Amino acid sequence: QVQLVESGGGLVQPGGSLRLSCAASGFTFNDYNIAWFRQVPGTEREGVSCISSSGDSTIFADSVKGRFTISRNNAQNTVYLQMKSLKPEDTAVYYCAADIDYCGPRWYAFNYWGQGTQVAVSP
Repeated sequence: QVQLVESGGGLVQPGGSLRLSCAASGFTFNDYNIAWFRQVPGTEREGVSCISSSGDSTIFADSVKGRFTISRNNAQNTVYLQMKSLKPEDTAVYYCAADIDYCGPRWYAFNYWGQGTQVAVSP
């Protein structure tokens, strides 16, 4: 069955870095766009970044541009979100999601989701 498993979250001080991983299985990974979303309890899920199936195209939310990068290794069915210069407002549960057609910030357009990994940015 389809599985997306996030890892790499944790507690980090402001200005620090984390790398999140999203390991996929159960579908043809190379055909799918992969996105990262984040959510704070009580708020709507926010699109962070998306990478196209080929890896040629990426998009980022304005709030993370210049600080986050996204990459994928199709041979290992994994997408990475490198986060630098982290701020307290980056604190959230981070989710990866997959869709064959769409790559963008609309969370409701994505068919497959992981369970999330918590990122906390605090002194």
